[in-house]
Amino acid sequence: MAAALPLRRTGALSILALALAACTALRGADDGPVPDRIARLLPADVVLLGEQHDAPDHHAIERESVEVLAARRQLAALALEMAEEGRTTASLSTAATEAQVQAALSWDAKAWPWSDYAPAVMAAVRAGVPVLGANLPRARMRDAMADVSLDAQLSEAALRAQQAAVRDGHCGLLPESQIVPMTRIQIARDRAMAHTLAEQPRGPGQAVLLITGAGHADPALGVPQHLPTDLKVRSVRMAAGAAASGRGGFDAVWATPALPARDYCATLRKPATP
Repeated sequence: MAAALPLRRTGALSILALALAACTALRGADDGPVPDRIARLLPADVVLLGEQHDAPDHHAIERESVEVLAARRQLAALALEMAEEGRTTASLSTAATEAQVQAALSWDAKAWPWSDYAPAVMAAVRAGVPVLGANLPRARMRDAMADVSLDAQLSEAALRAQQAAVRDGHCGLLPESQIVPMTRIQIARDRAMAHTLAEQPRGPGQAVLLITGAGHADPALGVPQHLPTDLKVRSVRMAAGAAASGRGGFDAVWATPALPARDYCATLRKPATP
């Protein structure tokens, strides 16, 4: 009987060790060097990186993600929320200048600072990987606002959540009559990006990488809702500081240092200058 005790203790310790290892793995699943984080997402047909647009660390991760996937020949294309659907660098050489790349993408520098996205975009171009605009063209937004069929693209609960996100995203200042039309634009944008991702050819073991805002990458509300179900999709939310709590429906949350406190609604609340 005495000899059995160490065996039972060893078994208990082994189970405890396995449990602790599992907890550690879960806790650290979103941590580590970018190459390791990317590897944990693969294989996948589509990878969405949901950024906070003004977070420099997120742009650095995007560049490194492009470089890692391109070096492994696992990047079929880089798609961008920041350029309109139909724009592409596919006809450019790997030696194209930044000016040529911006022209090919019809880059809107007032909306999207080129310096934020140039490192990731140019890394793809230098690797011979096409960069694709994926967002809904501005010329189609008015039609989207009146398209009642877009209301049926999400479940009722998801539609209400998307409307709440639109309301919050405009700091509660948007007239209630505009919530439905503006939500339709959001849905149309998600659907346009999904179309670009789904239509892009992929080689064996390759993925299309989308850089977009975290809201568009949300599996419950955004682009993943409009992708074919036979595609293997992985969504990442990059979160600065305290915003990194909770994974939600994302496959991973990549935390980055907090940004300085900023009231994003302050400008909108200021009365117009006469």
